[in-house]
Amino acid sequence: MNKNLLSFAILALAVVILVVNIWKPGSTESEKNTTAPAGESVETTEDIPGAKLSSLREGAEAPDFELNTLDGKTIKLSDYRGKKVILNFWATWCPPCKAEMPHMQNFYEEYNDQDVEILAVNLTNMDKGADEVKKFVEEYGLTFTIPMDEEGYAGTTYQAFTIPTSYILDENGVITKKIVGPMDEKMMKELTGVK
Repeated sequence: MNKNLLSFAILALAVVILVVNIWKPGSTESEKNTTAPAGESVETTEDIPGAKLSSLREGAEAPDFELNTLDGKTIKLSDYRGKKVILNFWATWCPPCKAEMPHMQNFYEEYNDQDVEILAVNLTNMDKGADEVKKFVEEYGLTFTIPMDEEGYAGTTYQAFTIPTSYILDENGVITKKIVGPMDEKMMKELTGVK
């Protein structure tokens, strides 16, 4: 039991260090690329095991997945074609995720009638279990869809190594932006183009 607790604490500390070192409010992949010296490319074409980086570039079709939701339904990402999608990866123990959730709920309440959907994929394999996720969702009053990544497949596929990580998908399921770090309502509005 103590080894598990220590392992979890080390993992949580590593994630916090990653978030602190990588997180930049409002940063997107394209903004990060603008800091590279002129003439140098910062894009990586190497794949890491379980994550094909080339499939996650802006302009690429988002990899499909099928997950069960917190309320027991089975959804596929491709089921949301025809809508803009904010695809978010999060966990209950992540402070930036906690800060982002009220903004996501407010955005969802205001704009989900404009064919914008939020899929907030819980990294269940790295979280504290379904009961803790349910408690979190009730506490924050979240009404958007919460797919549960129990095997870690979707999180690995989408390189959600720092959370929250979000992808903005257009109506055709094409990635238009990747955002590492929390978003607020203004940023979500700008990235999805809702009015």
